[in-house]
Amino acid sequence: MTNLLLLIPVALLLGAIGLGAFVWALRSGQFEDLEGAAMRILNDDDEKPS
Repeated sequence: MTNLLLLIPVALLLGAIGLGAFVWALRSGQFEDLEGAAMRILNDDDEKPS
């Protein structure tokens, strides 16, 4: 029973940290261009050897 008194606040703290990191990522524009990275890997910008 005493373990719950420690584990519940720790779980709530970790959840709040995760939520804060997600909100920070949303506000800093991390999810603005979801298709750009997927399309960028398909571009072949390497120069061909002559």
